[in-house]
Amino acid sequence: MLIRTRRRSEPARSEITPKAIYQRRREFLRAGVGLGAGLALGGLGMAVPASAALRGYELDFEPSDFSTDESKTPYEEITSYNNFFEMGPGKSDPKTYADQLKTDPWTIKVDGLCDNPGEYAVEDFISPWSLEERIYRMRCVEGWSMVIPWIGFELNRIIDKAEPRGDARYVAFESIYDPDNLRGQRRRPATSGGLQWPYTEGLRMDEAMHPLTILAVGLYDEVLPNQNGAPIRLVVPWKYGFKSIKSIKHIRFVEDEPPTLWNQAQPDEYGFYSNVNPDVDHPRWSQRTERRIGEFRRRRTEMFNGYGDEVASMYEGMDLTEYF
Repeated sequence: MLIRTRRRSEPARSEITPKAIYQRRREFLRAGVGLGAGLALGGLGMAVPASAALRGYELDFEPSDFSTDESKTPYEEITSYNNFFEMGPGKSDPKTYADQLKTDPWTIKVDGLCDNPGEYAVEDFISPWSLEERIYRMRCVEGWSMVIPWIGFELNRIIDKAEPRGDARYVAFESIYDPDNLRGQRRRPATSGGLQWPYTEGLRMDEAMHPLTILAVGLYDEVLPNQNGAPIRLVVPWKYGFKSIKSIKHIRFVEDEPPTLWNQAQPDEYGFYSNVNPDVDHPRWSQRTERRIGEFRRRRTEMFNGYGDEVASMYEGMDLTEYF
């Protein structure tokens, strides 16, 4: 895997960001406007814009050692080619219907088997933590990939603050449920072969605590666009993209493996772990190669999406063809 340390002597972000993207940036927040209230979760760190609706404003963040030096996928591709079934099944549906996702106000509940549960406005949930840019590969189970410069913080900070109990073996996530506004959630119900909303996902505790696992609040210097999972989403770079649940509303600590949306819908195609594995084909296509968005030729898929040196030890002794 290509991970490098980005030094302060490197060019400023405005020098390395594609010119078309840099020109799209909006004016930075006026001094004193919209800083997080700091009432929740405690701790010290940079504040971010107080409203999830303030898309397009620049975030204050530092570069991270956990970044690939591969070429980033252009902003327009990242925000125009998406899976977000709450807005429809087509790749362009999320951008077309992005305004259906109501992100302001937004609250996140943290509960379950923990000693410090709570419910927080998203700005208070984020404001205690310093933000980093994490340039990660993203591999979709459908066989395409991107390289995305996320802005966020490690999930383990939230977990540590929540103080999970010893019997909490998994972390369960739940996304927004708003069928009145989200057209995709008004499609066929689960009883008629449709998806079982809301979107749910889960990680084993060691996966959730891993420093590569982040909660993202932005990309390319901007607060997350709705189509990319505003106002806050999970990013787990060694797993297929659908594991990185968008628009999180609820984080819960549980003892047993939690149900997840795609595994419930098609368990023979979408396992709970869903680690990127070129040796385990999807029942309907090979996973040995992928199409990087913006490239013509297909490339070889790497085990754990290239993050094996960092994460393979978590799966020692497991049959990754059975626990796919």
